[in-house]
Amino acid sequence: MKSMKLGRGLDALLGEMDEAYGNESSSNDSVIELSLKDIRPNPYQPRKHFNESSLLELGESIKNDGLLQPIVVSQDIDGYVLIAGERRLRASKLVKLKTIRAILLSTDEQKMRQFALIENIQRDELNSVELAEAYSELLKMYDVTQEELASKIHKSRTHITNTIRLLQLSSKTQKALIEKKITAGHAKVLIGLDEKQQQLIVNSIIGQKLSVREVESIIKNMKDTKSPFIEKTNIPTYDFSNLKEKFDFLGYKTKSCKNKITIEFDNESQIDDFLSHL
Repeated sequence: MKSMKLGRGLDALLGEMDEAYGNESSSNDSVIELSLKDIRPNPYQPRKHFNESSLLELGESIKNDGLLQPIVVSQDIDGYVLIAGERRLRASKLVKLKTIRAILLSTDEQKMRQFALIENIQRDELNSVELAEAYSELLKMYDVTQEELASKIHKSRTHITNTIRLLQLSSKTQKALIEKKITAGHAKVLIGLDEKQQQLIVNSIIGQKLSVREVESIIKNMKDTKSPFIEKTNIPTYDFSNLKEKFDFLGYKTKSCKNKITIEFDNESQIDDFLSHL
């Protein structure tokens, strides 16, 4: 994808979004009533997780009070594609409404992706991981610095930097954050640990209800001392080949790995037989 300069890229996009919502009766964009079944979701929607109880609450509000702000769609040969307003569309479907008010906007696939990213960021509708992915994509899409992006979307550069760093976490840790098993504060202090260390501490956070300060203390100890959280690298490896041969000769199934040998028994009689050898 060809990158776009900030002045005529992100600025123009933000202006178009404001114009679409602020001037619903303009000559270029028109508000129409569409059948819900004729609208396809935006394939570039950055948000993957939706709270059903929150959607139901929104749906009841739309049903009782009407839709205050129309969704934004684009028309193609197969009907209409959603550009912005995923929650409003899902909520309307959830309460079984038949139609929805929509602003018809002329756009292309690239702009559909951009609209979805910006709308979700401005409305604070993304979880921390989705937000990190959205920021990262905007930086690449517009070839801008974090400071320039921060200025345009009215966020601090520190916020953007810290959020993007969440993408360094393992997929399991990201999943725990998305599911709110750990907080963004917990997640930030886990950055830099390997996957096993992250998982061990995530399990401890969940099981022991650890605060961010307690996790910070654990990680500090991990770095300063040989903590039990750090995987031991000097585990001895023994040669069990002779012992394994003897067990095989006696008819026992065995497996060896590093400093362990495992004997498998088929039945209780075999166990008794083995004990007799001892």
